[in-house]
Amino acid sequence: MTSSEPEDTQIRSAHQQRMARLAADKQRILKQPPEKALDEILDHPQATALVHSMAEEDMYFLVHEIGAEDAMELLSLASNRQWEYLLDLEIWNRDRINPQALGHWMSLLSRADLPRFHQWAASEKYDLLEYYLHEALEIRIPEENEDPGDFPDGFFTHDGVFYISIQEGFLNAIEDEDDREERQQLIHQLLRHLADEDLQTYQATLLRSVNVMEAESQEEALRFRNVRLAEKGFLPFEEAVGVYAPMRPESVRKRPARTPDTASDGDFNLPVPVQHSSMLSDSGIFGTALWQIKSGQLVYELQVEFAALCNQVIAADQQPVRQREELGHVVEKVSAYLGLGLHRLAGTQKPPAPGQSAEVLSNYSLADIFRTGYALAVDLRNRARKWKADAWYAHRRLALSFWGERLVGFVGGLLLTRPKFFDNYQTGRMYREFETMQDIETAEAALNEITAFDHLLSCMEINTHYLPKRYFITHENLLLTLWAKDRLGQPRIPLPIPANAFLPFFSQLWEQGTKTPRIRHSAKSDFLQWLSAQSGISDHDISDRMEAALENLFSRIAEEYGHVSPADLDPRFVHLFILEKTENQ
Repeated sequence: MTSSEPEDTQIRSAHQQRMARLAADKQRILKQPPEKALDEILDHPQATALVHSMAEEDMYFLVHEIGAEDAMELLSLASNRQWEYLLDLEIWNRDRINPQALGHWMSLLSRADLPRFHQWAASEKYDLLEYYLHEALEIRIPEENEDPGDFPDGFFTHDGVFYISIQEGFLNAIEDEDDREERQQLIHQLLRHLADEDLQTYQATLLRSVNVMEAESQEEALRFRNVRLAEKGFLPFEEAVGVYAPMRPESVRKRPARTPDTASDGDFNLPVPVQHSSMLSDSGIFGTALWQIKSGQLVYELQVEFAALCNQVIAADQQPVRQREELGHVVEKVSAYLGLGLHRLAGTQKPPAPGQSAEVLSNYSLADIFRTGYALAVDLRNRARKWKADAWYAHRRLALSFWGERLVGFVGGLLLTRPKFFDNYQTGRMYREFETMQDIETAEAALNEITAFDHLLSCMEINTHYLPKRYFITHENLLLTLWAKDRLGQPRIPLPIPANAFLPFFSQLWEQGTKTPRIRHSAKSDFLQWLSAQSGISDHDISDRMEAALENLFSRIAEEYGHVSPADLDPRFVHLFILEKTENQ
């Protein structure tokens, strides 16, 4: 062993310790409110190294949360790689560059660090610079006998060869007067810098800008941009939507075996995005499993993979995400379906233990786990669509509202392109992502209920032409009304029952002598037998498929009308039976 080897080891160890401290500071700072995070970054003894160690995604969100105009000091510390990422996300409208957005961000970066921006634009981003000058400038070279003094007002030159004017149409497209002046200043500064640094480069840049072919230039820039963003998970839309392609557990392929070198702890040079994983729920299956993994290196890799998966979902959904709150919704969605995928791949009835989930994370890619979890929602969506295409109610041209608020909520969520769970504002939202197996089972139970009722109705001879137009008809009040009419000896057509005629039937529904109103067991049995007789389906089969739904129906009758005496029954407030209303009602 040479004498220099211990010294080299000490240097590497000291460097590793510095990087570890920097990574810890970065983790802590990025969890702070944006203004406080900015103050701590600027006060940090290694501010530039700290900012450069941030993943581009974290820098992007921090700049937007602070506000680009207030983040000049942060932008001045950012690396060229981080600048490029900002432009990649901000200056494009789908597959076209937005010249005004490009000018806005070029102006911001020039104000953050003018000398570096000039150097960067001329040497690394010359394609964008030439495109911008092509959009902004009118350039003339005087003919042999032409006097530049005859050119219209506004033309200027730095070399006596190229005469330049900022196009009026370009400036008029900028609504704010201050922004207009700022763009003019930016262009003058860029041209002056190019001319002062290297006149030959300046003239070549202007010549190329005149000959820019917009379609080809943008196509080439888009290709390089897509390659860069693909590394972050931002795939082109037609590729990004593959994240929603359902995958069966048996199709999931294991990760390649990890060697001892790749399983070692702590490459702190890896730019691990912090914002995405910091938003994970402590109670979620994925979040709790991630922190169970002992290998620090694997945790870092999973964090990078998780951020890339979130970015792919953003690209597939085509919803711009610039604030941490917006990112939080994406993180919530991705972690929810990862949790479902972990549960499914673990093969357990109850939610898997953190150790079981961590084992699955170690063996399979996050994208495959996500697709496995998402497949549960897709299966329900496909079943709902298949049922709807040939449903009895659809053939009778009844509205989806025929199934009542609860079932419409569940099935309406399943029929969406990206299926959602009907939360009914339990957590403040009507619809949310599926989060647990219980959500899947609840939605599946609702789908089973609606398909069972639809099949039952298809087996009954019901003339829907008689349905009264000014009444809100549902599958429940239709069946209950037809049952009541049959037992009252009235024609079995879906017309309203006169209130007085309904009272004897209503009175016979209730058990006597109970404190809590209850429907008589014999009435429930009678309804089941009537359904069987009308549909030709055995009461046993109906009970097997619909017992819970029928019990719930009678519970609602008891809850809504159990404390109402027959004499006080008002047809206006009876929704589970179709009762005839008087003219003034």
